[in-house]
Amino acid sequence: MTSNRRTFLKLAASAGGGLLLGFHWTDSEAAPRSDGTFNSYLAISPDGTITIQSPNPEVGQNIKTAFPMLVAEDLDVDWKRVVIVQAPLNTTAFERQVAGGSGSIRHSYQRLRKAGATARQMLMQAAAKRWQVPVQDCTTDKGFVLHAGKKLSYGELATEASALPIPTDVVLKDRKAFKLIGQSVANTDNPSIVMGKPLFGLDFYREGMLFAMIQRPTAFGLKVKSVDAEAAKAMPGIVDVVTFKNNVAIVGKSTWQVQKAREVVKIAYEKEADLESTADHNRLLQEMLDSSKATVRRKDGDVDTAFQQAAKIIKAEYQCPFLPHNPMEPMNFFAHVRPDGVELVGPTQTPELARTETAKLLNISPERVSVTMTRMGGGFGRRLKADYVLEAAELSSLIKAPVKVIWTREDDMGGGSYRPCVRYRFEAALDAQNNLIGYKLRGVGFNVGNSTREDNFPSGAVPNLLIDSVDRKSAITTGPWRAPITNFLAFAEQSFLDEVAQAAGKDPVAFRLALLDQAKAKPAGAIKYDIDRMKAVIQLAAQKAGWGQKKNQGFSVYFSHNSYVAQVTEVSVKKGIPVVSKIHAAVDCGLVVNPSGARQQVVGSIVDGLGHAMYGNLSFKEGVPEQKNFNSFRLIRLSEIPEVDVHFVDNGIDPTGLGEPALPPTGGSVANALFKVTGKRLRNQPFSEEYKELL
Repeated sequence: MTSNRRTFLKLAASAGGGLLLGFHWTDSEAAPRSDGTFNSYLAISPDGTITIQSPNPEVGQNIKTAFPMLVAEDLDVDWKRVVIVQAPLNTTAFERQVAGGSGSIRHSYQRLRKAGATARQMLMQAAAKRWQVPVQDCTTDKGFVLHAGKKLSYGELATEASALPIPTDVVLKDRKAFKLIGQSVANTDNPSIVMGKPLFGLDFYREGMLFAMIQRPTAFGLKVKSVDAEAAKAMPGIVDVVTFKNNVAIVGKSTWQVQKAREVVKIAYEKEADLESTADHNRLLQEMLDSSKATVRRKDGDVDTAFQQAAKIIKAEYQCPFLPHNPMEPMNFFAHVRPDGVELVGPTQTPELARTETAKLLNISPERVSVTMTRMGGGFGRRLKADYVLEAAELSSLIKAPVKVIWTREDDMGGGSYRPCVRYRFEAALDAQNNLIGYKLRGVGFNVGNSTREDNFPSGAVPNLLIDSVDRKSAITTGPWRAPITNFLAFAEQSFLDEVAQAAGKDPVAFRLALLDQAKAKPAGAIKYDIDRMKAVIQLAAQKAGWGQKKNQGFSVYFSHNSYVAQVTEVSVKKGIPVVSKIHAAVDCGLVVNPSGARQQVVGSIVDGLGHAMYGNLSFKEGVPEQKNFNSFRLIRLSEIPEVDVHFVDNGIDPTGLGEPALPPTGGSVANALFKVTGKRLRNQPFSEEYKELL
């Protein structure tokens, strides 16, 4: 990776023949580099096998399949001949090795296609040279170069192609010529998952490594005062009990042994911060809503005058609780700190953060830290952090041995990083003609910073608008949770817009469309969403669901992570109980690379959004989470999952985000549908808390 281009190509050719191409992504045009600094690469062996590396973390979003599909499309190969390999962290070779923000495909779509197109051009040049014909007269198909009835496989041409100059300007396929993009392709890891082959962090094993579990403070706001570990150290298989920072690590030869030993360690704690309870949070949230001090996020027009002159004012408040991430694979990581460097292996959404934070912790150069990514059994934002990685690295440095730190489910839920608890207050002003002339939103929460998205719809559609926020620090650790902020804000905003539409005597869908028309004709301040894209998903969802023909439907639409999703939820009453029976979703995420994977992303997001809106709740008593496993934390059940009808908008643009955008609208469409059936507005999540007699 440090050799020059010519040396690199010669090395590739000498390894049994074949073609190995590297592509640097940091250039916006993804042009190949000649200084030995590469990114995503593909290898072509003499037998015609194509090996494509996928550099981004695989967290279940199917990126390990989608990325190679993009390379393979413009390379024009038979997908059956493609072998996919997970690349390790390499910040010299790769850019944005992150699973978060629904940005992987959007960032890499053009870069990866150009990587495949460049290799294809070199292979055609090699064939044209052998046949002594113009390269423009050659074509390709499924891993072969063709000309006038003759054909050569990529494998036959790979070694010759490796000696050619790398073209800097290539032409990508026209979309009409796509053979792979837009087709449903099975997840490349499916066979290994079904057969139980080692893929995940919990599967990783290294001969001679130790296992560790860590006892963290039993409540947020406590710190370790003293530790009595003599009984634990005497138990079979226990190697050591180590106290570092605010943790007590039990280290041994198996997970069962360290788990049993942890139960007998005696730890005394002392208070270092307030031990917060849910009752405290509710009181503080109300104080923040009523505070005279807030950070203004956006202000358009004359809000005070609009409300003073209003013919009708609508007010509502909405609240959501703290939520754990609950990936099915709890946190875990392997670390081996050696004198010559550090090896890290495990499931992380941010491998570069894991490396830089480890280097900082151990006071070494980041170049001395390697990170190998395993497949993740869920993340939802929890694995954007590196705290569990640092635990493994620091522990390995202290015990001078390779160690794998494993969290239990109770560790994951009881000492994790949660979605913040947030409350919103909305106010709307209508004039005598029931036009929306004023809009206020205040968002308040703990450790959340800005709890609003001040530039999202209906901003820009209301002439007089004020959005502000208040934040308060808490000892309870918080962090990004799938579709950060918008996962609850969308429910609150879309529920409130339905309330305003009802007060104005207007159909909810028509009301939103009219606001979008107003934003386009006479924008009030900056418009930072695409009006036409939002209108298109609204109209598609309404059409597919037969909006207006049924009285049991609720509507919601939202823009997040560069994509637009509208949903219509249908609620049926069975034995006197309202049940979510069907959800129609219209999605504009640009071009869909893999329809199968894309549909699963949408369905999974909707199920996630529905389940947590209905049931998810994490409460606290004196700093201790009251729900620590699935026996007390309610998840959606298989029998409660509705039929989901997914439709994608084909608008001709390149892909945008998809991992998160379908979750935010779900809560609003469900709440609005339940109102249609029962006449009861649900303003607090989980809905089951207010609706127990019907759920």
